[in-house]
Amino acid sequence: MKKSERLNDMIRYLNSREFFNLNDLMDKFHISKSTALRDINSLEQLGMPIFSEHGRHGRYGILKNRLLSPIIFTMDEVYALYFAMLTLEAYQSTPFHLSVNKLNEKFEHCLSKIQINQIHKMKKVLQFETYQHNHVSLYLDKILTSILNESTCKVKYVKNNQKKSYYIQFFKISAKFGQWYATGIELHTNKYRVFRCDRITLIEEENNSRFSIDELLNRSLEMYQTEKSIDFEVEIVEQAKDIFYKEHYPSMKIENGDKTVIKGFYNPGEEEFIAHYFMRYGHYVRSVKPESLKQIIKDRVEHLLNHYQKL
Repeated sequence: MKKSERLNDMIRYLNSREFFNLNDLMDKFHISKSTALRDINSLEQLGMPIFSEHGRHGRYGILKNRLLSPIIFTMDEVYALYFAMLTLEAYQSTPFHLSVNKLNEKFEHCLSKIQINQIHKMKKVLQFETYQHNHVSLYLDKILTSILNESTCKVKYVKNNQKKSYYIQFFKISAKFGQWYATGIELHTNKYRVFRCDRITLIEEENNSRFSIDELLNRSLEMYQTEKSIDFEVEIVEQAKDIFYKEHYPSMKIENGDKTVIKGFYNPGEEEFIAHYFMRYGHYVRSVKPESLKQIIKDRVEHLLNHYQKL
């Protein structure tokens, strides 16, 4: 643990105490006596009102004026913040350097015992669905930093056992269906690309910048759609709207009226992907345009049927 992080944890730990001794700090933070003494000196320099009591049972005390001001949450705010923290438990990797357990510990330091008991009860009875992110994405923090710096990156990527290198300016990180994805523009081809973050094996950030974040966000759909893109319209029954809302992509939109229709486009080479997507709607589909997409879906269904007949 870095010294700055340890001092921050010490401030929270000592803020609720009137007295402490060196052994308290040594046991709590797994540090030596000399390190504990240096940390106490650092805390005093930061302004923490520490005084020492000498003698056989010497100890340190903290004046009543605390360095940290109390933070008061309503119970609804406590529930909402705790609910948000629970979602982080599903992520194997995040773009932030944090421990969920430590974050929870800091949060509980701001609560009363009654509030802590309430949120512990809530965790036992409140269940919500999340996608477990089981794959480790090592470079989320670097991707986020490059986006905030509006800088370009050299990226090494592995897919289907093939290693490739790209020059990318990222502008978006998203979490979908148990995976982290990073979206950017490939600078050599000026094409929009999406990378699965756990397949990125190396990132080297460069100082040069080609676009602003706002510019990339505004034209992201335009970059994705090529001149040869194919428009589609798939009519579904109204009760299938939930499938769309649970999972859809930026190139799609849903229109509700006399009919419920999913409209969008796909580029050449993405036919199988779109067909696979619409297969999950099953018998809720009423019509498919163009005919070529309908035929691909039929072929996939027949292939699946043949597979199960052979089992």
